[in-house]
Amino acid sequence: MELVKDRLSQMWYKFTKSRVSVVGLIIVIFVIVLAVGAPSLAPYPEHAGPYVNFSNASRGPCRQHWFGTDVFGRDILSRVLFAYRNAMIMAVGVLAVIVPVGVVLGLIAGYMQNSPIEIIVMRIADIFLALPPLILALAICSVLRPTLGNAMIAICVSWWAWYTRLTYSMVTSLRDEFYVKAAEVTGASRFHIMFREILPNCLSPLLTKMTLEVGWIILAGASLSFIGLGEQPPKPALGTMVSDGAKYLPHYWWIAMFPALAIMLVVLGFNLLGDGLRDMLASEEV
Repeated sequence: MELVKDRLSQMWYKFTKSRVSVVGLIIVIFVIVLAVGAPSLAPYPEHAGPYVNFSNASRGPCRQHWFGTDVFGRDILSRVLFAYRNAMIMAVGVLAVIVPVGVVLGLIAGYMQNSPIEIIVMRIADIFLALPPLILALAICSVLRPTLGNAMIAICVSWWAWYTRLTYSMVTSLRDEFYVKAAEVTGASRFHIMFREILPNCLSPLLTKMTLEVGWIILAGASLSFIGLGEQPPKPALGTMVSDGAKYLPHYWWIAMFPALAIMLVVLGFNLLGDGLRDMLASEEV
């Protein structure tokens, strides 16, 4: 237990050496708290649903409405908080699907080199990698009903191959290591070798990629909702709020600017955190 505590304290020290990484961690924690506590933290939680108050429409930032109101009189700050909630649900849901699928396929294909399984898995992955993820997600969403769930499905289909390729490249470099050969000589099963010997040594790059991917998934979801293929009104979505607010620029600038800044904040936070984790884990490997 003491060794674990010492190791964690050393990793935390290396992580905190970069102030930018600490800023990223603070931003991520802040966004997660806002997303989880949106029903309690939002000043007007009812504005996240079908609410209209034209007498309060298009008000600029003030004490009652820090981010102003939109053309329907809804508090933009409240809608941003609930949009964060939906964005985090999308990011967690997508990663919960693509990481296990991509990692397992990459493990199998990397360990069973020169087999039909490797050829089939990696050629299918190459096909998906050849297509721009956002373009593929747009194509899939265009034939499905525009909902948050279907947007998550579209992103999953377009993103899983990146984890397969990353895991495959790591496994092919680790499968000839001494500890893998020793496990094979002792009669360990393929399952044991792949998931108990090789996979733990692949976790550092995977963790870093997952952290960096959260921002990109949220950005992809915002892009889908921006063109009307994501979460539908009156439910709040960051991309939809930016798209609707862009119609009223520059006079009602706050309607588009604050949701856009919210997107920038969450993407920046996860990118800074991912960079910090990458540097920390790279120093650990050295």
